[in-house]
Amino acid sequence: MTAQASSAYIVIVEDSILVADAWRILFAEYGYRVALAPSVAAAVDACMVERVDVLLLDLTLPDGDGLEVLSRLDERGSPRPLRTIALTGHGDDENARKCLDAGCERVLLKPVSMRALLGLVQRDETKNALGAG
Repeated sequence: MTAQASSAYIVIVEDSILVADAWRILFAEYGYRVALAPSVAAAVDACMVERVDVLLLDLTLPDGDGLEVLSRLDERGSPRPLRTIALTGHGDDENARKCLDAGCERVLLKPVSMRALLGLVQRDETKNALGAG
């Protein structure tokens, strides 16, 4: 995977410190600005700092359902992230439908390959920059 410089702001909402830190290191190496949020409350705070380009959203968090991040942003009148990718350990259709209905553009089943996740973010970022997405 070749490094492409990016200044996009990514918020990683993940309560597993090891997973979150590994993803932070990966995205930082490719020039992304990264904030980590281990809870719904921390994620809402991170999303209010500046406009989020990509929200990587774990659904099972210690203080609630990860989708609450989106509803809390709506309640506060704050802009939603440009892109939200849900990450879940539950691969059923109902869960996926719930995520898509809430505004997630993709739902990925954990464990997620770091290489695949980076490729997905880069590919979609390039497509969006070209006006094709």
